[in-house]
Amino acid sequence: METHIQVAVEKIQQAKSITFLTGAGVSTPSGVPDYRSLQGVYQGMEAPEYLLSIDCLIREPEKFYNFVKKLYHPTAKPNVIHQKMAQLEKRKPVWVVSQNIDGLHQAAGSQHLVNFHGSLYDCFCRKCGQAVPWQEYLESDRHENCGGQIRPGIVLYGEGFTEDTLNQAVQAVKVSDLLVIVGTSFQVHPFCDLIYEKKETAAVLAINQTPIYIPGSYDFVEAEGSAVFREV
Repeated sequence: METHIQVAVEKIQQAKSITFLTGAGVSTPSGVPDYRSLQGVYQGMEAPEYLLSIDCLIREPEKFYNFVKKLYHPTAKPNVIHQKMAQLEKRKPVWVVSQNIDGLHQAAGSQHLVNFHGSLYDCFCRKCGQAVPWQEYLESDRHENCGGQIRPGIVLYGEGFTEDTLNQAVQAVKVSDLLVIVGTSFQVHPFCDLIYEKKETAAVLAINQTPIYIPGSYDFVEAEGSAVFREV
């Protein structure tokens, strides 16, 4: 059911506890493009599903590295959506479960945060396991200490999720009275399956620029997320 922005704002303000499920659309106002729609990045290149896969990392490390570097936007700042979510956490129980790997929820100050797909800014060496600053990774994907391959701590296509991440995300969904899905087409598994973990009594609100499919009844605002969060 399509809902007016003001109604959505009231639902967010009145909910006793909220879990936000966020996707790429939350970060586009910060100048972080959705990697699927990066202008010109794919010309003459394989699909992102391969370029961001464990297979590509191992078989064609240079190709993987050249693509992943394009996903870094270290000068991007949290926008009003990230900021308001972090502020709401100071007033009531709020969790954020995000598909985004850009670190902006963290930068905005969200504490109860599950980076479902990991973060580009947590890098480590595959050979010795040592953590490596992301700044070093952007200069070279070879570890100075041992010559091993450095990679970002993100979940690649073909890799599984850790039990810990899945459990945290499920718990975050189970405890809330209101689930707010923001800036995602909500089609990627297992992220979209989190909807099945909600309490029977929990309400669902979706805010996205294009319609999305969610089982059961929910309120839908067809808008860019910041249009709603500016009013929260």
